[in-house]
Amino acid sequence: MLEAMRKLWGGAFESAAAQAVDRFGQSIDSDLTFWREDVLGSIAHARMLGACGVIAPEEADRLVEGLERILREGPDALPRDVEDVHTAVEARLGELVGPLAGKLHTARSRNDQVATDARLWLRGAIDGVLEAIKALQNALLEQATAHRRKVMRGWTHQQPAQPVTLGFHLAAHFWALQRDGWRFERVREAANLCPLGSAALAGTTFPIDREATARELGFAAPIPNALDATSDRSFVLDALHAAACTLLDLSRLCQELVLWSGAEFDLVRLGDEVTTGSSIMPQKRNPDMAELIRGRAARAIGHWTAVAAMLKGLPLGYNRDTQDDKPPLFDAMRLTRDALGLCRLMLESAQWNTAKMARDAGDRASTATDLADFLASRGVPFREAHERVGRLVRACEQRGWRLDRLNGARLRELDPDLPPEAAERLDARRAALRRESLGGPGEKAMVAQLRHMKRLLAKPGFPSLV
Repeated sequence: MLEAMRKLWGGAFESAAAQAVDRFGQSIDSDLTFWREDVLGSIAHARMLGACGVIAPEEADRLVEGLERILREGPDALPRDVEDVHTAVEARLGELVGPLAGKLHTARSRNDQVATDARLWLRGAIDGVLEAIKALQNALLEQATAHRRKVMRGWTHQQPAQPVTLGFHLAAHFWALQRDGWRFERVREAANLCPLGSAALAGTTFPIDREATARELGFAAPIPNALDATSDRSFVLDALHAAACTLLDLSRLCQELVLWSGAEFDLVRLGDEVTTGSSIMPQKRNPDMAELIRGRAARAIGHWTAVAAMLKGLPLGYNRDTQDDKPPLFDAMRLTRDALGLCRLMLESAQWNTAKMARDAGDRASTATDLADFLASRGVPFREAHERVGRLVRACEQRGWRLDRLNGARLRELDPDLPPEAAERLDARRAALRRESLGGPGEKAMVAQLRHMKRLLAKPGFPSLV
């Protein structure tokens, strides 16, 4: 097959390229990902050529008819014994309209063509990711609302810290996704500029209308400089960065699901549809999807670093190196959308062990800060209150007592100067729901936050971070 590979060039060459060269340079398998975008770009280009008089209007009509048939046929009708998708489309068009197909490439180059295809494909891929982010945010909102009063342990340094609620914890992931959606929308804006008509690097002598093709393809505007239009791949790097950031956020959520579903935590049971078994241990329920997302976040980071390293030394003008920017882009965007959907499924299937959460919430002296705050509210300098409560915590540890289960008598035994009502501050549920400052887990604060989240979900897109 490779010996007879069809190309759009070769007139100045006396002999054919070596098979290894053809094989190493072929990109058709990857390029078929955006075959549709390539055909749509060609339709816009053909119409513009006819409207500007570069080719006869009836020729433009025949080209468009042939290209629209290719759209209906789908990618299976495209030849594979070719160098890239551009050659495949033109070859199939030649089978449909004859030698006229050769006029389609007037006033353009594969350089501006591939840049246009990539931007069109990315624009659609981002739309899919944004939809998946909204769906996951909606699942988080539902879970946060349902569990806004369910007290649990909060951590810092992965050590027990203060009581919070499950709803409060899950809501935190909502806001990370809001940033991810906002970031992807900015990438979409940066990608929504049209290179088509820039040709190889310096435009063309034909009287074309780049505004018309940009408008037909839904771009905001043509890229003003033809050399920049064919050289720029910053939009790919931006997309890879946004994908890596999103997968980092999903990986953190997945890490919690992995830990919390283990016997040591026993805080959640994931549904059968998102877990797997063991080939040797019948009792196992493995959170494989969460682990895979956690692992594949590393792949997304690798895609960003690989493309960044590739681009850093390229001079202006098209360079073949950038053929290798698309497989990482395709993979990262698909991975991001799939991971968002799987995280939504895991949350929707989750059965939370809220009874265990409640039992754990006050353990390890997690309400010590509340007692220190109580003393500070009575006029004791906070540093003094901090030290005083620290001594009390140490005394509890020595006696094997849980701080949150001390009654007034035992509390005064440890610190005779504490008033009886201080014991009320040691209850974990009360401690969590008492935190009513903006963004806290308190009842009123969470109601306000959930309303805020609901308002953002109701808005189209991600116009703001908050």
